[in-house]
Amino acid sequence: MTNSSEAVRFPDSFIWGAATASYQIEGAAQDDGRGPSIWDTFSRTPGKVHAGHTGDVACDHYHRYPDDVALMSELGLHTYRFSIAWPRIQPDGTGPVNPRGLDFYDRLVDELRGRGIEPIVTLYHWDLPQTLEDRGGWTNRETAEAFAEYARAVHTRLGDRVNTWTTLNEPWCSAYLGYGAGVHAPGRTDPAAVFQAVHHLLLGHGLANQALRAAGVSTLGITVNPTSAFPVDPASEADAEAVHLVEGLQNRIFLDPILRGGYPADMLAHVSRFTSLEHIRDGDEKIIGEPIDLLGINYYSPTYLTASDGAPGGGGAFPGTEGIEFVAPAQPLTDMGWQIQPSGLTALLTKLGRDYPGVPMIITENGAAFPDQLHPDGDRVEDTDRVDYLDGHLRAAHDAIAAGVDLRGYLVWSLLDNFEWAYGYDKRFGIVYVDYLTQRRVPKASARWYQEVIRRNGID
Repeated sequence: MTNSSEAVRFPDSFIWGAATASYQIEGAAQDDGRGPSIWDTFSRTPGKVHAGHTGDVACDHYHRYPDDVALMSELGLHTYRFSIAWPRIQPDGTGPVNPRGLDFYDRLVDELRGRGIEPIVTLYHWDLPQTLEDRGGWTNRETAEAFAEYARAVHTRLGDRVNTWTTLNEPWCSAYLGYGAGVHAPGRTDPAAVFQAVHHLLLGHGLANQALRAAGVSTLGITVNPTSAFPVDPASEADAEAVHLVEGLQNRIFLDPILRGGYPADMLAHVSRFTSLEHIRDGDEKIIGEPIDLLGINYYSPTYLTASDGAPGGGGAFPGTEGIEFVAPAQPLTDMGWQIQPSGLTALLTKLGRDYPGVPMIITENGAAFPDQLHPDGDRVEDTDRVDYLDGHLRAAHDAIAAGVDLRGYLVWSLLDNFEWAYGYDKRFGIVYVDYLTQRRVPKASARWYQEVIRRNGID
């Protein structure tokens, strides 16, 4: 493992960037024909989002994007990963395309390319048009089919200037947190719906993959948030079985059909405890398994598990895990209460590289929330805890590369402080501070540190 005091250098072709998501930063929730999303509805439901916050204004990126792109250029970013708001493109989820919605992304892509920043488009980062949810959302096969049509419409406008496309961001969160735990939009708590949503999200990925390939896309992928899970007792067979089940629910149920052509048998047996498998039709796994070029990995924190009679398991986020204790995270923690363990990233990347060889990876999100305070002079934020977090995780990524993992790049989460889903504006993940009253941006110490990392292509 790399010593924290050692200088490290990344491959010459390594890509450095930052990531955001549409609902978290754009604002302009009713501008230019945008329709409502499930997050508009969820954030207006009493008790669902901290302090009743919504994404109506967020960081006002919709109007301030030129300044934000100028800031990206100042930091030296090679690439910027952003998501498209489906309700801007098709306000009802299907039917006619709203040209004014596409106009915004047209302007954004041109601004990025004019500054020498390569855009990476994520087609779905959780803001499903509400009208589709009203018809069943991701539990409905028609949503997967609509997603492919939406993907085709976006590519028709942007495909001449966007080279790298990702279909979904963290489908585990969409399915399990949205349809099982109820803590994300649409706020449902039905384990059968969870697994129907898992399949239709994956089918949507596969159908969009086919549509984009037919349109000429050469670099296409998906972003997942696989767990980096460890047994409390490495010598315990029961703990190992607990890890295998949880990895099945968060990792293998997605990655096996995408990269191996089919669902793992133990996961199909597990799913059948909650719902019939009628939603999985002949030929679906072939569609889901169409080749991809890049696998996006989001990592924040490890998970520790132990078998324990009577333990409640992971609840709606992990249906059927009764008898497994999800151990409380150990210090040090981020402001989210997430354990800081950079070696968990190395372990995850090396395991994925071993289990799914031949697919290049990119870290599409990694970062941390801390209770940042603007300095009294108003011009700086000394977020040394975030610098330490990023330093450790970049060294962990370098360790994975040294172990033979084909890792192509690193995108910090997030460029800006933003609407952090059910936490509203209470948690700050950005390397750039946002004053939500004035919308003033202040690069934090972490932004200047990251700027130097990019310039050096490494850490001194």
